Amino acid sequence: MLRKILKNPQAVIGLVLIVLICAIAILAPILAPHSPDEVNPLMKYQAPSANYPLGTDQLGRCELSRLLYGARASLGLALPILILLGGIGLVLGMMTACIGGVFDRIMTGISQVFIAFPTLIIAVAIIGVLGNGLQNIIWAVVISMWARFMQLIRTYAKTELGRDYIVAARVSGCGMWQLIIHHLIPNILPQFLVYFSTGVASAILTVSSFSFLGLGLPSGTAEWGAMLEEAQAALYSHPELLIYPGICIFIAAAGFNLFGEALRDILQPQGDVL
Repeated sequence: MLRKILKNPQAVIGLVLIVLICAIAILAPILAPHSPDEVNPLMKYQAPSANYPLGTDQLGRCELSRLLYGARASLGLALPILILLGGIGLVLGMMTACIGGVFDRIMTGISQVFIAFPTLIIAVAIIGVLGNGLQNIIWAVVISMWARFMQLIRTYAKTELGRDYIVAARVSGCGMWQLIIHHLIPNILPQFLVYFSTGVASAILTVSSFSFLGLGLPSGTAEWGAMLEEAQAALYSHPELLIYPGICIFIAAAGFNLFGEALRDILQPQGDVL
């Protein structure tokens, strides 16, 4: 597997970008020249210099430091969201596929209702009810995206349930949970990891969209979407303040998408499409 990944240029580029973003998030306190919340009104809108490599924003805060800490905020929200989505999707998707019947029809109908609406619209409505806050953002995104994960896992599980090794396992006396844990999950895990990788990119974009709209995160938080929202006032005089966080969002999303798409091509044989 590793050899195939290293031979795929798209996978290598995506993996390098992912490692870069993760390293920046981990090493932000070491790499940042200033505190991301250090306000100095006398230094607002400073040009790049040795002390401020990317200049300062409207409050005199170091732009580079805020970008570095922004990686922490974006990944710190995206990863818990994807872990929750993965767990919910695996449990509900496997159960609907294995139980079938009325339960399958009910869960499929409910999920189709959620899928019919754009993710952002559902999430914004939920935040409007729950209010701002990190936990509310996480639950809003999870509630708005769970149906897509469940349907994906259900589709893969339904396909696997028709294979000979599953029939043999059932004949040998495997119960539902034994079937799920020992047979279905190991065989759909590669496809699940592909969707997980591309899902991280979607979560980063969704969280950034919330911040750009002024929802969820506290004012002044060093997060890429929030930085875009704050920089709107200086669109014409200091457009670089919008360009910097925009580039960071693009690189992070591109890294996870490139790696996920390449991993799908590697794991899925040519012409084998569900």
